[in-house]
Amino acid sequence: MVDTAGEALELHRLQVAQVGVLPFAIGSFDTIGPLAKADFPHRHTFYEVALVTHGRGAHVVDLVRQDLDPPYLYAMVPGQVHYWQNGEDIAGWVLLFNEDFLLPYPGDAEVIRRLSARPRLRPDREEAARLQTLLVELDREYRQADRGHIGIISSYLHILLLRALRMPDPAAREEEAGAGGRAGELVDRFRLLIAQPGPRLHSVEECARELRVSTSYMHDAVKRGTGRTPGQLIRARQILEAKRLIASTSLTIRQVSAEVGFVDPAYFSRFFRRETGVSPGDFRRAVGEKHHEPAGRSLAAPQSPA
Repeated sequence: MVDTAGEALELHRLQVAQVGVLPFAIGSFDTIGPLAKADFPHRHTFYEVALVTHGRGAHVVDLVRQDLDPPYLYAMVPGQVHYWQNGEDIAGWVLLFNEDFLLPYPGDAEVIRRLSARPRLRPDREEAARLQTLLVELDREYRQADRGHIGIISSYLHILLLRALRMPDPAAREEEAGAGGRAGELVDRFRLLIAQPGPRLHSVEECARELRVSTSYMHDAVKRGTGRTPGQLIRARQILEAKRLIASTSLTIRQVSAEVGFVDPAYFSRFFRRETGVSPGDFRRAVGEKHHEPAGRSLAAPQSPA
């Protein structure tokens, strides 16, 4: 049974709860199932990495529309909202995995976050061929499930993510050159904390307590590592979540206000206009009110080895 209480968007979970089944799945868009090509806004509780090798249409992630021009690589973290628009003949590789599968390489969670922030990852034909070779080997290990296959799959995934991170993206250079060491780790933890779907912390002080550091230390580390203050990043996340809900659900503006942490809807409307330049109602009209009723579904791992 899937618990969907409090969810404003359809929430997809990876069904790997059985004892002995990996919190990981790999397959094609067809073998993963129709939800892999869902044409309505939804979010996941798991990570998704995919290499699209064929298809037409567009992939919409957090309101940003990317016209398909394969090869196309994308990475998504839990909580992001996406759907396929006018998708036809979409083919390629899909990898789904939970947080537990990243334990051997915990830094990979931050790598995926960085990749998810890039609007488009476009491997050239040569690099796409190398990635497909890697994915074929990863799929073989997953299907055969021979001795030591978990470690090999984990290593292949780690290599795949690092290869993706090498792809040119001038907009990402400044961020990835940020603070290192303990301060850099704190910045990563702060970003993951404020990006969590569901009930979230809304003040700098609450985040500092959760991360067990002083407010001043967190402020300095985050400002040095990102160029923005913790408060600015929290407000940016609130606006992003509000846009997701306004554009992709039938929640009222009052309900959206409460979902993103505002008691007073009028204050939320002023905040939204100040940050975006338009009112919440005008924003909804501009994006065309593409709604889907909240629900929850599970994606079963295709032919998951025991």
